[in-house]
Amino acid sequence: MNLGKGNGILVLCVEKCIFALTLCVEKCNDSMISCVEKCNDSMISCVEKCNELAFLCVEKCKDMKRKIYDQLLEWKSQEHHKPLILNGVRQCGKTYVLKEFGRREFESLAYVSCDRNVNLQAIYSGDFDVARIIQGLSALTGVDIIPGKTLIFLDEVQAFPQALEALKYFCEDAPEYHIAVAGSLLGVALHAGISFPVGKVQTMRLFPMDFEEFLMAMGEEQLLKLMHSHDYELMNAFHEILKDLLRQYYYVGGMPEVVKAFVENKLLNQVRSLQNEILSNYASDFSKHAPSQEVPRIDMVWQSILGQLSKENKKFVYGVLKKGGRAKEFELAIQWLVDAGLVYKITKVSKPELPLKFYEDLSAFKLYLCDCGLMGAMADTPAKEVLLGDTIFTEYKGAFSEQYVLQQLLATGLQHVYYYSSDTSRMEMDFLIQRDGVLLPIEVKGGTSVKATSLHHYLMEHPDISAIRYSMLPYRQQANITNMPLYGVFLE
Repeated sequence: MNLGKGNGILVLCVEKCIFALTLCVEKCNDSMISCVEKCNDSMISCVEKCNELAFLCVEKCKDMKRKIYDQLLEWKSQEHHKPLILNGVRQCGKTYVLKEFGRREFESLAYVSCDRNVNLQAIYSGDFDVARIIQGLSALTGVDIIPGKTLIFLDEVQAFPQALEALKYFCEDAPEYHIAVAGSLLGVALHAGISFPVGKVQTMRLFPMDFEEFLMAMGEEQLLKLMHSHDYELMNAFHEILKDLLRQYYYVGGMPEVVKAFVENKLLNQVRSLQNEILSNYASDFSKHAPSQEVPRIDMVWQSILGQLSKENKKFVYGVLKKGGRAKEFELAIQWLVDAGLVYKITKVSKPELPLKFYEDLSAFKLYLCDCGLMGAMADTPAKEVLLGDTIFTEYKGAFSEQYVLQQLLATGLQHVYYYSSDTSRMEMDFLIQRDGVLLPIEVKGGTSVKATSLHHYLMEHPDISAIRYSMLPYRQQANITNMPLYGVFLE
């Protein structure tokens, strides 16, 4: 090889990366380094690699980064990986994430939507012979399905139960293939009697974008780096900026389509229009997918959630739905909404003691919506009330702030979140979690007023326990209470 020519190619490579980086600002610094390293490895294919990298560099800057991507990479790299099930509420980004993952991390993507796909019946008929299924999916997608090089992605899998059941045989008979499935109403489908391949699959759940992902979409990577440094004194200097960004998140929420529209044009009316469209689609799902006899009750529960959360005691009360309402009338409707991912159900514990599961009181619970932006749309909250001043943080008895905090906690991967309220209401804890075998009480204050509460008395009686208080005050440590600003929930 002519060394001089090779050096010229390397220069060209760097120039192309710099051009791409100019479009990406500082978002793709790592890509430039990667580009140079690739050129050092193989001068022959240097130009091709740079062209590909420059394209990806620009494309990545258009994307909204999702933290679940790292989990997907880990799944791909596992020597003994199982078929993957990705579930989550409708329109939270499941299809987009898996498609991008397939395109970027594999040589090819074999994508199939199971919704009303008449060809699948023939492919999955018979005895679930995996070789036959692979051949059929390859013919259907026009993609050569090669182990380790192709991602098989079956979308809306709840519409075709056989595809879900067949995952067992992929695990047992063809573990070399990477197959992932996704569905918006998987929880509903499973409760309807679809056979689930227990122990033969890996499951992940995608939530709406949390505040950290929102900041990434807004191009605030440097601010995020500062926050993750845990230099709270320096972070406090950006308190007002972060408060303003949090107000925007309260209004926009975490639905990717809504976030994308806001990032691109900042049109508030368009944001609200998209949110209302999503809510309309959810309501449409009630009649399309729920048992017909349950649809009126599902709608009653759905429409009551805001009113229930605006009460001082946010415990769900059946009597609000109808006079004399009882649990047995509405428990299936509530479960349908939970299974669909549309609401989060937080159960009360009878005692704030470990293990929390042991003290779970299934008869008392709170219901929250899946997204704070959708909550604002349902309440028809004016943009000025959210984006101007601090009213939104305390509005509806602090329901917005509690909704927000719960979203962030669940997005971190917490499986169980509880709350506690004494019979006399003298002792209340907004949320209770169990972390690393330790009890962690969480108090949520929408504003800056953090006067002595029942939490203080509890901690005085239990000096071995620490708690977190989220409010609009900057970070400070106060005895065994960590005062964390609301915008820093994901830091814990």
